[in-house]
Amino acid sequence: MNNQSGGLARFFKFNEHGTTLGTEINAGITTFMTMAYILAVNPQILADAGMDAGAVFTATALSSFIAILIMALYANLPFALAPGMGLNAFFAYTVVLKMGYPWQFALAAVLVEGIIFIILSFFNVREAIIDSIPMDIKRAISVGIGLFIAFIGLINAGIIVQGDGVLIGLGDLGTNTAIVALLGILITAVLLSYKVKGAILIGILASTLIGFPLGVTVWNGIFSMPPSLTPTFMQFDFSQFFSIEFLVVVFTFLMIDMFDTVGTLVGVSTKAGMLDEEGRVPKAKQALLADAIGTTVGAILGTSTVTTYVESASGVNEGGRTGMTALTTGILFLLALFFAPLFLMIPGAATAPALIVVGAMMMSPVLEIDFNDMSNAIPSFLTIIMMPLAYSISEGIAFGMISFVLIKLLSGRAKEIPALSYVVAIIFILAKVLL
Repeated sequence: MNNQSGGLARFFKFNEHGTTLGTEINAGITTFMTMAYILAVNPQILADAGMDAGAVFTATALSSFIAILIMALYANLPFALAPGMGLNAFFAYTVVLKMGYPWQFALAAVLVEGIIFIILSFFNVREAIIDSIPMDIKRAISVGIGLFIAFIGLINAGIIVQGDGVLIGLGDLGTNTAIVALLGILITAVLLSYKVKGAILIGILASTLIGFPLGVTVWNGIFSMPPSLTPTFMQFDFSQFFSIEFLVVVFTFLMIDMFDTVGTLVGVSTKAGMLDEEGRVPKAKQALLADAIGTTVGAILGTSTVTTYVESASGVNEGGRTGMTALTTGILFLLALFFAPLFLMIPGAATAPALIVVGAMMMSPVLEIDFNDMSNAIPSFLTIIMMPLAYSISEGIAFGMISFVLIKLLSGRAKEIPALSYVVAIIFILAKVLL
């Protein structure tokens, strides 16, 4: 056992990253617990587009495992991947239900997007885009993601709901779902105050148990064989490959995925203190390639775009610093194929406290933003506030980058703008105009 752990320590460089096998495994389990909801939600959303829910479940678990495996072994980073929320909604509700295309058309677009991403990753285009983001915007991205995932947690718990006559409002705190989430927040916060290792994971498990007598957690059994992939495997429709509509759909997937992934990598890396002296994400090329390959494989298996998950922040906050964290998460996704009822038993109300608490933890980089310089402060603020309000990481980055370039330019401080920042801002503007 010692030889095995020693081998893992050398491969993942535990000493260099100041971590241990136990810490990494705990972090990986925590990350999985906070993102396992995708195994239930993704099949539901893509089923609305006419896809087979069972096949989508299997595709979701397998594509997540493959992408995470690449992230763990090739990039040695503690980030997990899975079919992205928002991207699956665009797939089902915009491309299929609103635009009227078959889901096979949408899968073909995802496949093409993935291939393009692989090419861009090899030529360091995506890595260069990350490096073009100013340091204060990177800090703001971390804070914005914190607000965003906390917002998701509050919604999942029913604490925040659609308001009566207003956009959002306070939900009924007397519901069983809200009670489970509120108790989970309290338990997790107290454990963190006592500096208990694994506090977030313990909070999730405690919330799940509390949910049983309240009817929020439902026992569905333990074991089941994976559903067949046949209904979705390599089901592509390329009949409109050369149409403008197909290109627009591919470009949209491309933009959303690129900046959601970039935002997540930058934000979580900033919080973890993993950026180098020049503010760059370590092994960004390898991380982005894992994302690109995951998307391509996911399309072949039968699911929407695979992307790096902001919920990786929960594992990072538990001390995860290497690919061992990701590998643990990936193995759990693989196991989920055979223990789906057990893993899916954990309700959203039980994972909501983890998202809310981690959101609070991700606020700290705001202290390093230069709010005395309005040309930095306003773009940073827009980056932060637009992520939860627009319900999109990429929209927050768009507002931040466009405003940064315009304010610096019009203030006579063009020398402070990285050259590629112009390109990124123009891409965002064109995306808004064309789409």
